[in-house]
Amino acid sequence: MALGVGALTACGSRTTDESAAAAESCVDTSGDTIKVGSLHSLSGTMAISEETVRDSVALAIEEINADGGVLGKQIEPIVEDGASDPAVFAERAEKLITADCVAAVFGGWTSSSRKAMLPVVEDNNALLYYPVQYEGLESSPNIFYSGATTNQQIVPALDYLKEERDIESLYLVGSDYVFPQTANRVIRAWADANDVEILGEDYTPLGSTDFSTIVNKVRTAQPDAVFNTLNGDSNVAFFREYSNAGLAAEDTPVVSVSIAEEEVQGIGAENIVGQLTSWNYYQTIDSPANTAFVDAFKAKYGENRVTSDPMEAAYTSVYLWKNTVEKAGSFDVPAVQEAADGVSYEAPEGTVTIDGENNHISKTALIGEIRPDGLIYEVWSSGEPIEPDPYLETYDWAGELSGN
Repeated sequence: MALGVGALTACGSRTTDESAAAAESCVDTSGDTIKVGSLHSLSGTMAISEETVRDSVALAIEEINADGGVLGKQIEPIVEDGASDPAVFAERAEKLITADCVAAVFGGWTSSSRKAMLPVVEDNNALLYYPVQYEGLESSPNIFYSGATTNQQIVPALDYLKEERDIESLYLVGSDYVFPQTANRVIRAWADANDVEILGEDYTPLGSTDFSTIVNKVRTAQPDAVFNTLNGDSNVAFFREYSNAGLAAEDTPVVSVSIAEEEVQGIGAENIVGQLTSWNYYQTIDSPANTAFVDAFKAKYGENRVTSDPMEAAYTSVYLWKNTVEKAGSFDVPAVQEAADGVSYEAPEGTVTIDGENNHISKTALIGEIRPDGLIYEVWSSGEPIEPDPYLETYDWAGELSGN
């Protein structure tokens, strides 16, 4: 596999990784089962988002086991709670890899949790399948990114706002950690190149529930749109305050990149109707693969449950791991890495394919609108899968960000 790029440092530069650490694996392939890790926040501020991802990983494992498993072995999931704390994610990942001897870890949501796990999986030459859209500017031979990178979500959302909504100004609101801060650097670079004015940029700690000041600042600034990179249950408080302040989608639309169907239920559809999201999957996608997926999820967890982009990406990642292992004919990490390029899966979102140069996958960009029923409906599509460009090397305006 031609992947020679390691993690992104805090300032955005790349570090060269000659090879993954030659750690000795303790994965036991002698029996009838193979262990994998399922690591998500089941407590704390991120539980509102991550519990459903745990559920979709479990569904994929159940389906694969019912179909004969992977290389004839049944998958045994070991579930751990990252507790919405990056340090806990790192600790639990270490346990899963070195004590439980899992063949792969599925999980993480915030970029802080991913970055905490990155040295753990690299130092132990293990595999992490990370299912959530993120800020880009990273790749690792030990992480497979099944969520969108920047050119598959954030950039299409910005282009949509300019080309379809004729926006000339933006206000940026985000949680105070890696993803929103880096995403907003990208947004500012795009805005400079597209004559779009940034009228304000505010951050609040994860879990924050007081948005009166920020919402008042947005109302005073009167931007054409708000770009929202809040995560977790802070979105509930933000949109309720936004609605209470009389701000509405008709006049000041918000485009969010971390609100999916699960979060809409927590916010209350009446507080967010008409607002926009940018993802690569919605429950309302009309295709046989998605119908089967939604039906299976509801049959397992209840008719009142909804599906969403991160949990679909997590579900897809388990199948991508299965397909890659079967192509390699081995659970051995170097063999899986070598086999990954070109591995595809007919996912609920559409066909996805792993790019072995950066361990990201092709994804179709979708802009959606939240409707009164609490579901999100496509209003714009890229029409075909977008090849991953995590370092934004194909954009002249991103030269300083990507190191071009």
